[in-house]
Amino acid sequence: MADKTTAGRGEEPEIPGFPATSWAVLGLLSFGQELSGYDLKKWADQSLRFFYWSPSFSQIYSELKRLEQAGFATSRTVAQETGSRDKRVYRITDEGMTAVRTWARTAPVDPPVLKHGPMLRLWLGHLLEPEQMREVLARHREFAETMRLRAEADVEGAKAEEAWAYPMLTLTWAERYYAAERDLADAMLTDIENLERSRAAESGRPDGAAPRSPRTAGGL
Repeated sequence: MADKTTAGRGEEPEIPGFPATSWAVLGLLSFGQELSGYDLKKWADQSLRFFYWSPSFSQIYSELKRLEQAGFATSRTVAQETGSRDKRVYRITDEGMTAVRTWARTAPVDPPVLKHGPMLRLWLGHLLEPEQMREVLARHREFAETMRLRAEADVEGAKAEEAWAYPMLTLTWAERYYAAERDLADAMLTDIENLERSRAAESGRPDGAAPRSPRTAGGL
């Protein structure tokens, strides 16, 4: 069912009630380049994955089909120089540009929903050994630092493209976000140490201390 929204200077065009995935794929095309499904997946992995999600190839092609049917995108086949089979590339239409602009300006912004697997495991810490909890956090810390480094590298790559000025800001946000996740993992490791030390003291354990938590090399 289509949504009709209004702006301060009159009615906005009607836009279909597509899922966010459709608008994200159309948004990738809104930078004006003609892109194949492979290109779209690559661009999503270099930007969207850091703050939303990265669609699978099947999702991308399903959305491209939907967008073509709506008249928001067109496609054509292009011969490959290497002699391999022709590829299909997609371009946004004027109607598609109007639709995605309207969606970006008027659609309600859903609050983020946090599904934090490591915290779910720690919530069940009474069922785990302390070393298992430290291992969960150490793995999460490693993941966060890996993502931070990838975002940092993609920020550098985006600097060369003037059209990617705003995506570069979201990549910078992602770099800060994953740095915060890394630091929160460190803080939680310290919290576990303090909890174990407190319990050891209460139980009269001679050493009165818990084992030190693992850290990655280099003190990051």
